[in-house]
Amino acid sequence: MTSIAVDGDYRLCDVVLDGSFRSRHAHVERERSIAIYDLLEKNTFMPVGHDGGPYCLSLASTHASLALHITTENGAHVLTHYLALAPFRRLLKDYIVMCDSFYDALHCATTAKFETIDMARSAIHNDAAELLRKQLASKVTVDRYTARRLFTLIYVLHVRRPSISLC
Repeated sequence: MTSIAVDGDYRLCDVVLDGSFRSRHAHVERERSIAIYDLLEKNTFMPVGHDGGPYCLSLASTHASLALHITTENGAHVLTHYLALAPFRRLLKDYIVMCDSFYDALHCATTAKFETIDMARSAIHNDAAELLRKQLASKVTVDRYTARRLFTLIYVLHVRRPSISLC
């Protein structure tokens, strides 16, 4: 796991999502809750050229991008960045398919098949997190762990409906 050594308080202390992140599906809501909890427990979040936080991050869905509104803990505006989601299209599609397979495998797959699906899902997640780090690099520096949790939130935003499979 990559860590970034810093002197200031470069971390998220709050994450707020707009209503488009809500789902009626329990496992999607669970993924959202876990991602936010994990993100707040451990993260490295460094807006380029800013003296330090902690920071509050508000995520909102726009037509073709994800709006990241960043403030300090006391509400002072730091920056707003619109992250284009087009570069993530293929990875999101693949990740959604792998997550559907993962949830299906929980109920009826052999251990070997489940582990294979989980490894593939994790590899896609890692690739997407690395792409996210690169896409954010000019505005915000994040470590690998933080990028993985943020990508999970992008996934939650884009998953339409979970497939239901009866084995």
